[in-house]
Amino acid sequence: MAEQATRRIDAHQHFWEYDREQYPWIPVGSPLERDWLPADLACEQSPLDLHGSIAVQARQSLEETRWLLGLAGESELIRGVVGWVDLRSDRVEAELADLSRNPKLVGVRHVAQDEPDDWFLSRADFSRGVGHLQQFGLTYDLLIYPRQLSAAIELVRQHPAQPFVLDHIAKPEIRSGSMEPWREQIRELAQLPNVCCKLSGMVTEADHKSWTPDGLRPYLDVVFEAFGVERLMWGSDWPVCLLAARYEQVHGVVEEYTHSLSSEAREAIFGGNAVRFYLSGS
Repeated sequence: MAEQATRRIDAHQHFWEYDREQYPWIPVGSPLERDWLPADLACEQSPLDLHGSIAVQARQSLEETRWLLGLAGESELIRGVVGWVDLRSDRVEAELADLSRNPKLVGVRHVAQDEPDDWFLSRADFSRGVGHLQQFGLTYDLLIYPRQLSAAIELVRQHPAQPFVLDHIAKPEIRSGSMEPWREQIRELAQLPNVCCKLSGMVTEADHKSWTPDGLRPYLDVVFEAFGVERLMWGSDWPVCLLAARYEQVHGVVEEYTHSLSSEAREAIFGGNAVRFYLSGS
């Protein structure tokens, strides 16, 4: 496989074997109510010259993390896994040591967006768990809403050597067109050099039926200005994106937006930055 091809990867997608009890967040009657597995992703990626992905946890269980690592062992398509570990647990260090024996584990994520405490990320017990990630060479994905950006900024400041990446540009209120205080807090977060940002999840924060690339452009403008091309990575959020758009449409939004950039910048956004962030130590 050519070097360029190995670097074109999707920085954020999910797999699951559907079960209503295990995935209660999946909308009833939606296209997400089925199994989504590596063979399905391969069909989406092949026409776009994409050759791999970072598979991200979709439920908070060690069982799912181990299942994703098992899938990764069977499929070369899965370049790395961002799993879940209870970072508040007294056993977190032992659990990280056990899971990180598998080189496909590249990071950890907690569904902080669903926590009722908007300052959950900066709590002492959670921050202490994040403090264990660096010794195992693991990244951390920030999954939050704009109201939790202040806590995310505090967490990142507490761990200046820990690599962080912001998922879904922090899910701004694209449906309403609201920009503040999200825009100013994104700029504040981006001043911290150990955090990157994923160009993902935007279509599902817009109106699912009437979104347009032009409606997403103001939000892309903000994160490109704040983070720069060296700290941005494209992710599909597939199959969740199917609530609002096809895989190729989600890819096309950022492909069109970056059309005027250099080939080097585009290669970085569509894979190179994700490879460096998640896989440089693997």
